[in-house]
Amino acid sequence: MVVLSGVAGATVALADDDGVQFRPGNLLVSRSVYDNNPANVAVGTQLPPNCVAPNCVAATNDGSYPYVWNNSLVDGSFGVTAKIVLDQLKPSGELINSLEVPNSADRGPLTKDQMVTSFPSKSEIALNLSTDGRVVTFMGYLAPVDALDVSNSNTAAVVDPTNPVPGSNYRVVAEVDEHGRFRFTKTNAYSGNNGRAAILNDKDGAHIVYTAGNAGNGANPQPNGIIIGAGLQILTVERNALVAQNPGLPTPVGSFNITQLGLTADKIGKDTNFRGLSIFNNVIYTTKGSGGNGINTVYFIDATGFDANGRPLACPNGVGVPKAIASLPATPIPYDASQLQTKGVVPYNMCILAGLPTNLAKKATSFPFGVWFADAKTLYVTDEGDGTNSFDPASGKYKAAAAQTGAGLQKWVFDANLRAWKLAYVLQAGLNLGVPYTVTDYPSGQNPKTGLPWSPASDGLRNIMGRVNRDGTATIWAITSTVSGNGDQGADPNQLVMIRDKLAATSLPAGETFTVIRTARFGEVLRGVSFTPGTDRDHLPDDHDHDHDRHADAD
Repeated sequence: MVVLSGVAGATVALADDDGVQFRPGNLLVSRSVYDNNPANVAVGTQLPPNCVAPNCVAATNDGSYPYVWNNSLVDGSFGVTAKIVLDQLKPSGELINSLEVPNSADRGPLTKDQMVTSFPSKSEIALNLSTDGRVVTFMGYLAPVDALDVSNSNTAAVVDPTNPVPGSNYRVVAEVDEHGRFRFTKTNAYSGNNGRAAILNDKDGAHIVYTAGNAGNGANPQPNGIIIGAGLQILTVERNALVAQNPGLPTPVGSFNITQLGLTADKIGKDTNFRGLSIFNNVIYTTKGSGGNGINTVYFIDATGFDANGRPLACPNGVGVPKAIASLPATPIPYDASQLQTKGVVPYNMCILAGLPTNLAKKATSFPFGVWFADAKTLYVTDEGDGTNSFDPASGKYKAAAAQTGAGLQKWVFDANLRAWKLAYVLQAGLNLGVPYTVTDYPSGQNPKTGLPWSPASDGLRNIMGRVNRDGTATIWAITSTVSGNGDQGADPNQLVMIRDKLAATSLPAGETFTVIRTARFGEVLRGVSFTPGTDRDHLPDDHDHDHDRHADAD
């Protein structure tokens, strides 16, 4: 194992057969690092790479950070791939060590196992513990560092000829264990867009992965492979090296369509533009919070079967709560290929969680991202905000972000009489929504391409993780979303925050406030947060355990 000097005395390891040790009960945060190479893009370069007229535009900025992201203003598919680093932190936020995910900078050609992320893609590299807590899973691409527009490329077996990005890159699921050892699985899902999250189901001999993401970057109607490659997927974990893997067509495990609510169908395949991913009590939950199709809300897979009309038993009208006999799905949906272009992936086996929003995304006031169940009656949902970056020079704030009432951390409680969830309150104190903050070496003043300040401000929250403490509170960690004058707000240095909430409270308790425990540095973004691999999902340590550990370390 090659060990490099790290931040504040920590170590940074490059992954190889020796790995690096993660300690159960610590935090794991995914971080993307841009290499800030001006040569990544030359002014005037045609974008996307290898584009065909009329889909070509000229780059306005070179590869220098953060100015490079102004190219997003002319190329809607613009992105640059970057390294993924996994940081082990104490629950208080103190950095212990870091592990760099294998990439082309240290492994060379793509014939070796490796992966990257698209640096400005804000919804990528979510982290999730497996069902038995042994490993943490996340998603990326089989591509070299510094490749352009990969996040909107096709996959090898699912090619959309109308996609303005003609390149081809597999999406990849990664597993990392407590010793820092990696395994990778290729997939042809999410062609034209990105995989966002993955969870390994490894209980009782199972070895399958559930993934969430979006597909499609071309015209309507979309090819069949795009439609079946969106939303929630199920994969069998590979044991071969990436170069020896030859995945077939995508295998969807969950499907939803707004027609389940009696609404008129919209763009087939875009109702399942999913982001967050969670498992609780043998039920898979996901969220939709972006795009102009479908409904921005929280969903679950109903694996208990269908009624006589082919509708999910848990939600014949599209809205419901899971059945007590729920179990995790083990196979893909046996979809009817003849109906893909008219109805999408049928039969539909997903429901909107009762009580959560049901209004169309085009009229959305809710932008859910992460989901964490503290228990069967308490649900926390992050809302990332609407991304509006209007700025008020008089107050020095991004006024739309500062005025939001739903952005941040929403607490929902279950009403057993109504058989539905009710919003208890929204935690925002300490997030300083809309208030710009400074990052060392980041430019000051305004971005001339947008006329807005470079300095970012929090707009809400994205990925989330939490634990229940023995004193009746819940501690929640979350990654912030941002607004700014950057050409791509997904490339802003964002933050990791923490809050403690009274679990039994149904109205906003006084004095609860978020604390920023880490801010991304120049050329970095934070993405996912989880407990470290090897942490028992069913018996998470709380502050008392960590106090004991600190005393033990001192001895």
